[in-house]
Amino acid sequence: MTRLPIRLLVIGPGFTGGAILKAARAAGHQVVASWRNPVVRDSLEKAGIETLDLSGDGPLAPDTLEGVTHLLVSVPPGPAGDPVLQRLQPALAKAGGLEWIGYLSSTNVYGDHGGDWVSEDTPTAPSLERGKRRVVAEAAWQAAGAAIGARVDIFRLAGIYGPGRNAIRSLIDGKARRIVKEGQVFSRIHVADIAAAVLLAMQLEGRPGMVFNLADDDPMPPADVIGLAAEALGVTPPPLEAFETAEMSEMARSFYLESKRVRNDRVKEVLGFAFRYPSIRDALPDLIRSEQR
Repeated sequence: MTRLPIRLLVIGPGFTGGAILKAARAAGHQVVASWRNPVVRDSLEKAGIETLDLSGDGPLAPDTLEGVTHLLVSVPPGPAGDPVLQRLQPALAKAGGLEWIGYLSSTNVYGDHGGDWVSEDTPTAPSLERGKRRVVAEAAWQAAGAAIGARVDIFRLAGIYGPGRNAIRSLIDGKARRIVKEGQVFSRIHVADIAAAVLLAMQLEGRPGMVFNLADDDPMPPADVIGLAAEALGVTPPPLEAFETAEMSEMARSFYLESKRVRNDRVKEVLGFAFRYPSIRDALPDLIRSEQR
């Protein structure tokens, strides 16, 4: 494990980045979080977290990363490339103390595999534009880390759920749907397991940077997740809807264009990681408690 304290800068402290920020802070590390919205800034400062102003659009000051030992990026790339990397270029050139970069990517870089298993060794073949952008961003961050001698870990995240963002919440709010597409299967992961795995990777020295899939052990069709949640909650599940005729946004429909099961062997074998929630089945009791509060 690495020495204390790490000084971690989290760029994009939203649902997932924020969970990692809290886990690092609870472990005794120094944390800094970026903001673009003053409401986010005020919330962070109220919690006693040091902040970095990213409300502008130009290059950041060359001393932005002064004192930062670890950098986590949780911001998606855009059509013109990775906005964080573009703005940090002057600072990265002077970031002599930066030891580790973590980049949160997505399993959509693998594209569609018809429900078959993929691993970190599976060639990337995204079919969606946002997946193609992720592939480019991954390579750009790996190159940026190599240029300054920083270890780079890429975390390819499956479908993320957790408190306030899950099937139990959707059922309680009356927004849950059971959409069925033959052969469709997704992998998913609880945000607490993402935070724990990233924190472990960040602290574990003496290894090269790697790509890690972060997905639980139990991929399943999305309609099955809603069915299990309804059973656990003791309510009638919503009716089944055929994907072909279901009304939904283009963004929602795009998630059904790729189907795969995501292996997680590497995070277990290299980091010795043990999932708190190896299946959404294991998470349902905690989700019910959190949502009913």
